[in-house]
Amino acid sequence: MLLPSQFSMENLNLKNSALVIIDLQKGIAGRETKPHTSKDIVNNAAKLAKSFRKEGIPVFLVHVVFSQKDRLELMTDEAMSSSGKMPDDWAEFVPELEKQDSDIVITKKQWGAFYGTELELQLRRRKIDTIVLCGIATNYGVESTARFAYEYGYNQVFAEDAMGSFTKEMHDLSVNFIFKRMGRVRKTQDILDSL
Repeated sequence: MLLPSQFSMENLNLKNSALVIIDLQKGIAGRETKPHTSKDIVNNAAKLAKSFRKEGIPVFLVHVVFSQKDRLELMTDEAMSSSGKMPDDWAEFVPELEKQDSDIVITKKQWGAFYGTELELQLRRRKIDTIVLCGIATNYGVESTARFAYEYGYNQVFAEDAMGSFTKEMHDLSVNFIFKRMGRVRKTQDILDSL
C-alpha cells in the first residue's frame, strides 16, 4: 500500500539530488504497461524532468543500446522476447522528455544503469546523495538500478506513477516489497511539490 500523498519528503535535500529516468526510449515506452499506461508514465517523467531542470537539478536520461554482438545471451528458464531487428530509432528518447544539452545521457547494455556505465562517477562528481527514479520497467531497469543505488548508499525516492511494468503484479511487487525498504515511494505531484 502506498504512503498517503500528504506525506512530505522530510529529511531530504533535493538540491543534492538528481532525477534518473530509465529507458523512456521509443522502443520501450511504446509497449503496454500497467498499472500506469506508458503515456501517463512518460507524461509524469516529463513533468519531473522539466521541473528538475528549472530548479537546476541534474537530469540523467538512461537508455539501453546494444547490438547482437554485445547482447547478453544467458541460459535462463524464460528468455526475454525479441521481435527481430529493432527499428533505427529504437534507442532514441521519447520526444516528450524534451532532452536538453544539460541532461546527462547514460548508455547501458543491460537492465541496470550502474553496471558498466559512468552513472556512479557522474553522480559523485556532482556530490549527489539522493536519486529520484522512474521509468520502464519497474521490476527490470528501475529495480536493478535501485538495488545498485542502495548498495552504493544513495537515498532514493521512487516516483510510483512515473513507472510501470508489463503486469500490475510485477509493478506492485517491486513498489510494495522492495522500494519501500530502499527509500521513499511517492507520487509525481508529491515530488514536484517538494521542489
